[in-house]
Amino acid sequence: MIKQLAIALALTGTCALSFTPAPAGALETYEAIAAASDAAAQARMDRVDAFGPEALAPGKYLWRDVPVSAGSERVVISLGDQMAYLYRGNTLMAVSTISSGKPGKDTPTGIFSVLDKQPLAHSKKYDNAPMPFMQRIDEYGIALHAGFNPGRPASHGCVRLPKDFAKKLFSTTEMGTPVYIGA
Repeated sequence: MIKQLAIALALTGTCALSFTPAPAGALETYEAIAAASDAAAQARMDRVDAFGPEALAPGKYLWRDVPVSAGSERVVISLGDQMAYLYRGNTLMAVSTISSGKPGKDTPTGIFSVLDKQPLAHSKKYDNAPMPFMQRIDEYGIALHAGFNPGRPASHGCVRLPKDFAKKLFSTTEMGTPVYIGA
């Protein structure tokens, strides 16, 4: 079912992403990667409409109130412009700078969902590094979390977010929230 929806989205280029259910884990098929890249491209356009064309400095974000009645949340990560986008229904609610995986430690692309949330987690792979407001999205430890945000890919594969944005995002999303990571 998810594969069919991802294929339909990729082929039609529609923006009905809020109706795509989150997979139980990662969906990294060609179709899912294409759908996530389409979501990232749409988010870049929606950003200009919602917040204007001004660039955000590393570590900055914009947030506006959108009523819960607008629909379910979804996160879209655009690796190409190093930005995160939060939607509620079809309305763009927030945009933030990110720092994704550096070359050789690339952030995976595709459709994921929030599998685990911890207000303060520590990396099991990288010297017990703190990961505030951690939202894990795959079985291997890739997560959205607060961290250093230099404005370029610099992580070991996770998506680093500005601390205040990560805190707000953590309080807004739920287990199972879809996360689209595209080029």
